[in-house]
Amino acid sequence: MLAMSRGLVVGLLAAATGVANGADNVTLPKTLVMTAYGTGSAGYTQAVSIGNLLQNEYGTSIRILPGENDVSRMTPLRTGRVPICACGVASYYGFEGVLMFAGPDWGPQPIRVIITSTANFGLGVAVAGDIGVKTPADLRGKRISYVRGDDALNIGTEAFLAFGGLTWNDVKRVEFPGYGRAFEGIVGHQSDTAFTMSVAPPAQQLAASPRGITWPTLDPDDKKGWQRLQAVAPYFQPHRVTAAAGNYNEENPWIGASYPYPIYVANETLEKGVARNLVRVLIEDIDKYKDAAPGNAGYSLENQNMSWVIPFHDEVVEYYKEIGHWTDEMQSHQDGLVKRQEILLTTWKEYTDATPPRDEEEFKQGWMNARAKALESAGMNPVFR
Repeated sequence: MLAMSRGLVVGLLAAATGVANGADNVTLPKTLVMTAYGTGSAGYTQAVSIGNLLQNEYGTSIRILPGENDVSRMTPLRTGRVPICACGVASYYGFEGVLMFAGPDWGPQPIRVIITSTANFGLGVAVAGDIGVKTPADLRGKRISYVRGDDALNIGTEAFLAFGGLTWNDVKRVEFPGYGRAFEGIVGHQSDTAFTMSVAPPAQQLAASPRGITWPTLDPDDKKGWQRLQAVAPYFQPHRVTAAAGNYNEENPWIGASYPYPIYVANETLEKGVARNLVRVLIEDIDKYKDAAPGNAGYSLENQNMSWVIPFHDEVVEYYKEIGHWTDEMQSHQDGLVKRQEILLTTWKEYTDATPPRDEEEFKQGWMNARAKALESAGMNPVFR
């Protein structure tokens, strides 16, 4: 369920009408509503700082609807209650219609990226510092945490194993009921790893424990390793991480991986002008808010991945073209993602119109089979099966 105050509900139901004109002909709705991670999270803190910028500079107030999990963050976007979601990597799963979005109530979502943040932290497998691991290949035979019910964490771990040429069959899988318990398990010598953000409090606590912490190196020049990793989780990208628990900093970075967080997405049918003006403000006003919350510098133009795994909103593409930050290669990648989205949405409609199984698990398997067949027929990698 979503956590919200009565006042916030009232604010959300009072649809955003009217516009506020700011400097340099920026036009945004008077009120902009979005979902985000829960209060206290980095994503929520960033959204608040962006809200302050929009309010102070352009007279636009932000209403933030905090969600406790990926489904609760994306549900208001799907139903049209909010126009924007400051989401996590589950937005990619929603785009693909897989995992928690493969059921009859969901399917592939027609979402488009407005902007993302890739800051100086990373995401990956934190490893106890006392077992001599330097690269993912060294995880062979080690005790690897598996968090029940958390696809994103487990796929991230599987991707790191794949970089080292390993699978779950090459390690000792240790199951935990939750993310926090996985880190407690490392400290308690039940496990040796857990997937997390490099600056997360549990990672800091592990670094301060007797076991210490290390982050296995992912050599950006190891093309085969990266091919194996991205075959499992295409949303990862090589990253020089200068903020990580342990003895990692600008002088001693972790050569690892990351993916954008948060990921600001909207449906393709977002009100005209919102995507273009919002991305323009966040790119061009970066100096006004980059220090207002940890990770805000990740919204800068140089930190945008122009060839990621979800297509940009058309107005965002128009903006990048206007400022000369768009190439033929980027357009080709965008066109491929748009085609993929069209195939997924069409296949979902055909599948659900054809009286699919009522049993949820059978429904999901039938959808995944139909999805894989359609993508492969178009020469595209299904990634998930």
